[in-house]
Amino acid sequence: MTIPEIYVMRHGETEWNAARRMQGGLDSPLTAQGQAQARAMGRCLAQRGIGPETHRLLCSPQGRAVETARLAFGTPPQTDPRLREIAMGDWSGLDRAEIDARWPGPKDEHFIDFYARAPNGEGFASLWSRCADLLATLDGPAILVTHGMTSRVLRTIATGGTRADLARVPGGQGVVFRVAQGRHERIAVALAAREADR
Repeated sequence: MTIPEIYVMRHGETEWNAARRMQGGLDSPLTAQGQAQARAMGRCLAQRGIGPETHRLLCSPQGRAVETARLAFGTPPQTDPRLREIAMGDWSGLDRAEIDARWPGPKDEHFIDFYARAPNGEGFASLWSRCADLLATLDGPAILVTHGMTSRVLRTIATGGTRADLARVPGGQGVVFRVAQGRHERIAVALAAREADR
């Protein structure tokens, strides 16, 4: 599968991210830091000549992603449900302490395994399928505004990886990744001084 150039953005920090609370299909507002991250990602791409004028802008329908896209680009994005975050089932809305108390896992558990065992969660087979479907329908360069786990799966597929490679794909909050011709790079995003002090 030949995939056009994509820029993959994870939404800015949310209140539940800061509290280590599982969002999945639920939502919480961007923090002040998250709003600053969204603006910084937009500036970063604008400095490279990238934006909705040059690349199709697609966004998860979840509020935190839509608000990130709006702050980054100043325009309402086209939403696509295939970009939503992996559903966390019974863990939605709970923080890590609550999950660990009720569903303890191995002490050295990798975060991929943690997500995979969420009771009544979506699971990686479904997430992989919808991400692959979205990538297969792209007919030109795109900016994809999405979520942490969805971003990892999109980038793994776009670089020709398998599910076994997923754990090695880097993440991060308020970051931009470029994938083109099977190559993957993280783009440095700098907050403005006044935003970094908030």
